[in-house]
Amino acid sequence: MLDRDGFRPNVGIILLNQKNQVFWGKRIRTHSWQFPQGGIDRGETPEQAMYRELQEEVGLLAEHVRVVARTRDWLRYEVPDRYIRKDARGHYKGQKQIWFLLQLVVPDHALNLRASTHPEFDAWRWNDYWVPLESVVEFKRGVYELALTELSRYLPRPEPRTRFLRQGSGASDGFLDAPQHHPSPPH
Repeated sequence: MLDRDGFRPNVGIILLNQKNQVFWGKRIRTHSWQFPQGGIDRGETPEQAMYRELQEEVGLLAEHVRVVARTRDWLRYEVPDRYIRKDARGHYKGQKQIWFLLQLVVPDHALNLRASTHPEFDAWRWNDYWVPLESVVEFKRGVYELALTELSRYLPRPEPRTRFLRQGSGASDGFLDAPQHHPSPPH
């Protein structure tokens, strides 16, 4: 389903934990990292598509998250011709996305990368909200920056820490250098 300009309607999801760290998923069998995202099916609203994609890609249900905000308008990116099937060239230009900012309201062990029969990710981790986007496919970086920027004003106040971390413990200083969490085994 394309609009008249050749853009496929899509949703993107920025998922926060209680420390306002952002979920990043490693695309299966690649070295690129991204946020959950996916197409809007005919007859679906962006919000319905967001909940479906959230369940398919990371195994979370509506009751596992709180919707904090969404982008006002569509954010678009064009896909380079080398990534477009030959039969779609000339018709398909890229994606237009509504982005959602979600807060996880359950422990992160509720995440399940094997919730669908066609997993998108083979690893995941939490990273600070603002990190360099070099690990994101180049043609998507601009949209990521726009979505992160627009939604940043809605960031909830992080919950206070209830315990002290030992020096040297905690998240890596680098961006996505190694998966912090591994997928659950298939059921």
